Amino acid sequence: MNNRAAIIFDLDGTLTKPYLDFDAIRRELGIAQGPILEALAQMEAPARREAEAVLLRHEWEAAENAPVYDGAVATVAACRAKGHPVAILTRNARAVVDYVLEKHGFVVDAIRTREDGAIKPSAEPVLSLCRQLNASPPRSWMVGDYLFDILSGKAAGTRTVLMIGDGVPPDYAGKADFVIRQLCELLAVIGV
Repeated sequence: MNNRAAIIFDLDGTLTKPYLDFDAIRRELGIAQGPILEALAQMEAPARREAEAVLLRHEWEAAENAPVYDGAVATVAACRAKGHPVAILTRNARAVVDYVLEKHGFVVDAIRTREDGAIKPSAEPVLSLCRQLNASPPRSWMVGDYLFDILSGKAAGTRTVLMIGDGVPPDYAGKADFVIRQLCELLAVIGV
């Protein structure tokens, strides 16, 4: 069993500051409530294609406008410099993720998006990234800003870190192993 510890980051709201207005996206799509991707999966093909185009437009707008958190690029680089493979796990589209990473100068070892199969909150994408990076799930970390990040990491057996920035701790904050307000705090949490 490999003892490597992967550091798996969510993207929106974790490395970049929150920008997407999910309530506005749901209103535009005619979705009353709940997770957007799961609602899209229930739509008939023509409606789903239209809805996916709307969602993608919002994601590109966020990619253009959402600033990165202070220290985000340096934190990712520090993790890699200490020998921890770094991955991005997001429910976003791959082209958007590639653009954001390149735009801000992030260097990562693996990326998993909604086009790659099961999505958060499933354990599968975390386990898949650990296999790809030859890392041990119990030694690895899932870092995100939303309940699905924490649930996905917990289900896969990783340790979890909830990034809340300047926000009020959400009611699910207690489900995470650690809660941080700045990404640089992550380095002390994981022992880098």
